[in-house]
Amino acid sequence: MDRTARKNNGSPHSRGNGYRPRKSGGAGSAARPAGGGRGGRRPAPSQEFAPPATVTPALPAVEAFDDLDLPERLQAALRAEGLTAPFPIQAATLPNSLAGRDVLGRGRTGSGKTLAFGLALLARVDGQRAEPRQPLALVLVPTRELAQQVTDALTPFARALRLRLTTVVGGLPIGRQANALRTGAEVVVATPGRLKDLIDRGDCRLDHVGVTVLDEADQMTDMGFMPQVTALLDQVRPGGQRMLFSATLDRNVDRLVRTYLHDPVVHSVDPSAGAVTTMEHHLLHVEDDDKHATTTRIAARDGRVIMFLDTKHAADRLAKKLLAVGVRAMALHGGKSQSQRTKTLARFKDGQVTVLVATNVAARGIHVDNLDLVVNVDPPGDHKDYLHRGGRTARAGESGTVVTLVLPHQRREMTRLMADAGITPQVTRVRSGEDELSRITGAQEPSGVPVVITPPPAEKPAARTGSAPNGRRSRPSRGRRR
Repeated sequence: MDRTARKNNGSPHSRGNGYRPRKSGGAGSAARPAGGGRGGRRPAPSQEFAPPATVTPALPAVEAFDDLDLPERLQAALRAEGLTAPFPIQAATLPNSLAGRDVLGRGRTGSGKTLAFGLALLARVDGQRAEPRQPLALVLVPTRELAQQVTDALTPFARALRLRLTTVVGGLPIGRQANALRTGAEVVVATPGRLKDLIDRGDCRLDHVGVTVLDEADQMTDMGFMPQVTALLDQVRPGGQRMLFSATLDRNVDRLVRTYLHDPVVHSVDPSAGAVTTMEHHLLHVEDDDKHATTTRIAARDGRVIMFLDTKHAADRLAKKLLAVGVRAMALHGGKSQSQRTKTLARFKDGQVTVLVATNVAARGIHVDNLDLVVNVDPPGDHKDYLHRGGRTARAGESGTVVTLVLPHQRREMTRLMADAGITPQVTRVRSGEDELSRITGAQEPSGVPVVITPPPAEKPAARTGSAPNGRRSRPSRGRRR
């Protein structure tokens, strides 16, 4: 989360609520056979599972952070961040997680999940000191960007309690991460593959971990991390506290819930496919020969926009073409080094770049203040991808628009996808030079004067150790890389 709106009485745009840019994985070079007649069938949406019954009644929600049994230094840090009123998922789950209960929480992106688990985790570790290689609390996340967001969100509060927090992810030097663990860290935020690597090297043990969090658990199962996640959970201290938070809960995470959560407090802010009331959804029917011109005019609008495409090569091509006509665009995808991805996102956030041309690397976890438009240049593969792409705008009650460009052969598939997402979009047939396109998106003619943006320098890639976050998804039909 960014600092610019943190004084807004607990706004999720505040760093404290965990809305800094996250990571999500990127699309690979192979086009996926979904999202509108590209060959193959789109997988059926996962079914909701019935959450386990809570035997022990949950503690009531609170109205203010001051009502929680938090260490005073943590309360002071919240006040310093301008946070006074918790979001619903925080208000409902924190009294119970602070009491040591297992928690199963669901809330859409931007709802406050990071602080919902983070404050409880830090408070329960307060006053303890980790031995070398033996962390006391663990947050498992599916991707590097999400790990960085969680770290950024929790760092000021960890510092307030003098707790050491380290991030363990693929794509960065493993030696530095091993050194941090050997020095001692109370809290570890990790992707499953890199954490497994460090455990296999003898640089980390989990038998002292008393608080474990799975963040975005559905994405971990979607990415094929289930074997690694369960193997890691089997190593943490028996009888410890477990918390599972996700934007969606479906049958893919049922095994995790049934096996590892004991009498959990269950709280859902939104139905998993629920539409955000401050978000408009538009399907713009375009013709093949006019799609690029339409995309270019939308990109030339005043204000920032994220444009999603299927593959990293398509993203690179579009960014290059936009620069040639005067649009300040950069590509973000899994083919970039972690340093390049971080610097590209920073330029987008500070306004040096106005168009982020991205694969699904930006579909979850990335937060940018005042981002009011997301464009699916290529329709997403399923309704979950659609919801997470769209979740980059209209965060925390702000307004936003999600536009999907739909070619004639994609219309039937997009109709089904929107039904799966529980959304009734506005459907409009548009041409690149028409007023209706400008009304919906702010589209305008680009200047035509080429611009040059020096790309961030590439770094020598870190040694690959087989960690899943840098490998392929287990679902071959997607063909995507993270």
